[in-house]
Amino acid sequence: MRKTLINLIKQLVVLVAAFIAAADASGQANKRTVTVAAAANLNEVFQELGPQFEMATGIHPIFSFASTAQLAVQIENGAPYDVYAAADVEHVDQLVKKGLLVPSSRAVYATGILALWIPPGSAAKLDRVDSLVQPDVKVIAMAKPELAPYGQAALETLQKLGIWGRVQAKVIYADNISMAKQYGASGNAEAVFTAYSLVLKEAGKVIQVNAQLHGPIDQAIGIVAASKNPDTAQQFVDFLLRGKGRDVLGNSGYLLPVVKTPR
Repeated sequence: MRKTLINLIKQLVVLVAAFIAAADASGQANKRTVTVAAAANLNEVFQELGPQFEMATGIHPIFSFASTAQLAVQIENGAPYDVYAAADVEHVDQLVKKGLLVPSSRAVYATGILALWIPPGSAAKLDRVDSLVQPDVKVIAMAKPELAPYGQAALETLQKLGIWGRVQAKVIYADNISMAKQYGASGNAEAVFTAYSLVLKEAGKVIQVNAQLHGPIDQAIGIVAASKNPDTAQQFVDFLLRGKGRDVLGNSGYLLPVVKTPR
């Protein structure tokens, strides 16, 4: 019963966040807007990309960041988003099948890179991921695998290296990778699995995880079928796939897929 209540509270919190974003949109009465549900790994890159998009189009972007799974739940519960930018393809495809995203809008916009971040001041002296077994590593932060694709990739990495059983007791979980990063930034974790995009400009040490140790972190996007702003939503998607947003992604720690230009 208690677990069910906690889950309901969490769902309520993320829905409230979604509707706060919608209220922000209504506050921009004199501007065209687009409301984007964005995976937590996009926090910094979208904050950089947003002003460029608005300057180029005159459309004010409103971002709501959370884990990929939490955002999918919000959309299923009617949250008034225009665009869903996930950290995987699975959640996008599931929403397409449920008729909640426009099928023709579905596209992979980037491939993420998993990183292990050792914050400045950490007592851990690491050069490799498998060094996490060392006794000076007391706490490892990562996103919950069931909520966040980067968390799933971190779990797969530790399992592939054969050290999961030795480090599992050290792991603390966050609802998304931005929160996992905060564990390290606040000194509560010696090492953090997060997106390379979130730490490539941070102090401390950053180790890019070999992509062969986990499944690909292909990130997909789609326009919400119930969007009241399909035109501005399409412009945001185009900006990300073919406009200057693509350059921002490429300079922010993402690999870029080949995107076909519409005839």
